[in-house]
Amino acid sequence: MTGTIRVGIGGWTFPPWRGIFYPEGLAQKRELEYASRHLTSIEINGTYYGSQKPESFARWREETPEGFVFALKGPRFTTNRRILAEAEPSIERFFASGVLNLQEKLGPVNWQLLPTKRFDPADFEAFLKLLPKTIEGRKILHVVEVRHEGFRTAEFVDLLRAYETGVVLTDRDAFPHIPDVTSPFVYIRLQRSSEGEECGYPAAALDLWAARAFAWSRGNVPKDLEPVASPEKKPPKSRNVFIYFINGFKPKAPAAAMALMERLSNG
Repeated sequence: MTGTIRVGIGGWTFPPWRGIFYPEGLAQKRELEYASRHLTSIEINGTYYGSQKPESFARWREETPEGFVFALKGPRFTTNRRILAEAEPSIERFFASGVLNLQEKLGPVNWQLLPTKRFDPADFEAFLKLLPKTIEGRKILHVVEVRHEGFRTAEFVDLLRAYETGVVLTDRDAFPHIPDVTSPFVYIRLQRSSEGEECGYPAAALDLWAARAFAWSRGNVPKDLEPVASPEKKPPKSRNVFIYFINGFKPKAPAAAMALMERLSNG
């Protein structure tokens, strides 16, 4: 069995993509329509900075093809606080803001913590307890993006597994590297796109990420990544995988995503 591997970028409104990724003359209002037919997922960053309109989520769902999935960044007002256990009102407001209008196209919610946020096991577990597993009968997937090295412990990994919450794996050196699988899906944010590479990433790097994605999707773990904690006790037969090209030289992000998709389609 093989899970679904989705590959995309962060957002879709970025002027340098016009004339490079987007065809010359394409109306801005059609950029999501275009992007969603060349990629299989997009991470929405705007939800991190503020609430979006309910009708916007409904429109985004309508403009994208069947099988397309959006990941959402959880609001910064939820995670940028001293005590995460006090975030319940903010979490409730977020899910009441219209995100469920995405319906079947609602993918994982990424809760990003500041680099200054340290690992406090009791407070972090209290936060995990606040994250809803289902809303109105729809399963909600959660993933956390931590940026302080103190999270790179087996205790953190074990907590995530207990609550079936994913952890972001990044290739950026400044952030902790936690390749352990902690949920029924895997979430990757790649941030090394280079201006000097035609597709943003060297061919060998794209080959490597394709091989890793295939391993995760088949319920395995890449042998070249050293985990922080012990392996899963009962690995699933398959997993869904979400991979986003985010930062680095951002104008090359769509090219990197499409180059990876080509490798996956030929695998």
